[in-house]
Amino acid sequence: MSTSTDRQRRLVWDLPVRLFHGLIVVCFAGAWLSSESERQALLHETLGYTLAGLIVWRLVWGLVGTRHARFGDFVTGPGAVLRYLKNVARRTPEHHVGHNPASALAIVVLLVLGLVLGASGWALQQDVGGEWVEGVHELAANVFLLTAVAHVVGVLLASRMTGENLPRSMVDGLKIAPPEQAIRSSWRSVAALLLAAVLGFWVLQWRDAAAPADDGAVASAAPAAGDED
Repeated sequence: MSTSTDRQRRLVWDLPVRLFHGLIVVCFAGAWLSSESERQALLHETLGYTLAGLIVWRLVWGLVGTRHARFGDFVTGPGAVLRYLKNVARRTPEHHVGHNPASALAIVVLLVLGLVLGASGWALQQDVGGEWVEGVHELAANVFLLTAVAHVVGVLLASRMTGENLPRSMVDGLKIAPPEQAIRSSWRSVAALLLAAVLGFWVLQWRDAAAPADDGAVASAAPAAGDED
């Protein structure tokens, strides 16, 4: 928690964390919207696996990343969460340079649910587990959505109470922070590698899916040519 009167905005969120947030929104929204369509099964699968892969990456970055990206900086016990929520109810929320305790709780829940979605989705694709796995997958998706909505509402509420545009900070990486809590680098190279990995996976998924169809077209064309002879 920051008690500094310094109101200058400084770099707090590195670019990989900001990119992760954006990609998670795109992947979950796309997977959710394509979940009921057989024609969009490949899109649903691709976005689902991407989401799971991003979460695995975030777990690693939460251990080795920049100051406010690390779990040790923002994961707290239930007491801190309750104290923060009580202050919100009094309309006097604490100012945190990194994630506040309520946001931290939502993030942990989303990370766990994302792993459950990835594992259960893989099991369904492999025909493992039957209907109960499908039920787990649907339940995890619904709770993920509700948690994400609650997280967004909480961020907007905290923004209004503190007078700091928190959604903007996740775009430009800047928050009100004392000099000693700012980070030195945005780590653009890591963000570039993360984006390249995601795009590369998407290309491989669609290329592999298109290859059997092309082979089938060639095979079906060969007998036809023989018939003409």
